[in-house]
Amino acid sequence: MGEAILSRLVASHIYLPSDVCVSDPMPERRDILAQKYGVQVTPNNLVAADTKVMLLAVKPQSLNVAAIGLVDAPADCIVSILAGVTLAQLEVMFPAKSIIRAMPNTPAQVGAGVTAIAPNALVTTAQLDAVRKIFGVVGTVVEVAESLMNAVTGLSGSGPAYVALMIESMADGGVASGLPRAIAMQLATQTVLGTAQLLSETKLHPAQLKDQVTSPAGTTIAGIAQLEKAGFRSAIIEAVITATHRAEELGK
Repeated sequence: MGEAILSRLVASHIYLPSDVCVSDPMPERRDILAQKYGVQVTPNNLVAADTKVMLLAVKPQSLNVAAIGLVDAPADCIVSILAGVTLAQLEVMFPAKSIIRAMPNTPAQVGAGVTAIAPNALVTTAQLDAVRKIFGVVGTVVEVAESLMNAVTGLSGSGPAYVALMIESMADGGVASGLPRAIAMQLATQTVLGTAQLLSETKLHPAQLKDQVTSPAGTTIAGIAQLEKAGFRSAIIEAVITATHRAEELGK
């Protein structure tokens, strides 16, 4: 995710490569990032004195190790994309700092992601605007109460995996019905993409779109009946709830 954000920032010219420094403990990764994006790299979390924004993009379990040397970093604003790690926990680690929790998702790689952000009380309007600008290059940005961030993680953070699983299953169904694999995958992927775009642009409620597609005694209602029989909607709801609970656990 860190590289996805980096690549879009550089490509969009929001920041010059020379304005960005990436810390990574692995020499091969540092070499790749420096060669691919032209950014500065460091193995030891050295942060320039004029750093405006510092983005924490590591696994929650690695935060304590990754943050070594960052406690006294001069960055004006700390941005964390760590699932489950609260503002209160980050404020203990980075006292008297402006801190923003953010939860982007993997479509950020193609500029089609969505990022939820939640600032602490010290974040200024200018800092919030700067962070909105950063995440704006990878998609849509929404501001939520921090109490909702774990739910965001369970829905949009983990959601691309749910959608990918659905697309794979739709394609498998097409293959089972006689379609070649490549065509089945193309049909399934474009159907999901087009449906999402239609809902987004028309602001139709999903139930309205479903009703538009569903003819009396037709093929769609037969398929929907089978999905209901299998508990499709309940399974998706429970997946979001379970992922939300897991995000809560990661922050403890």
